[in-house]
Amino acid sequence: MIILLLCVAYTGGAERKEFTASIDKNGVQQVEVLGGSYFFDPNYIIVKVNVPVELKIRKDSGITPHSFVLHAPEAGMNINVDLGTDATMIAFTPTKIGTYPFYCDKKLPFVASHKERGMEGVLEVRE
Repeated sequence: MIILLLCVAYTGGAERKEFTASIDKNGVQQVEVLGGSYFFDPNYIIVKVNVPVELKIRKDSGITPHSFVLHAPEAGMNINVDLGTDATMIAFTPTKIGTYPFYCDKKLPFVASHKERGMEGVLEVRE
């Protein structure tokens, strides 16, 4: 059973959707993320250090391409995947406490990148 803690707060005009992962009976933290029109939901994810995470991520319907990038190899996380409407499962174990940004790296010519348009978030790794 997955317990979901959802907290909505406003920071700098952007909506913050927070999720704290709980550890399931198999000792894994389950997290589901939806990417869409320049957002991630949730966009602030809290997990425990040295506990496996299964991140299930997909994009909303539509033709706009999106990705999920979290580059923190020093903490056991080096993820760069293109998103589809079918969920992709990513397994990793965060090994270092801290806050790590994630974002979409897509950009069309002559317009702001998806990250610049708000498609970014934070993975916080706690004790």
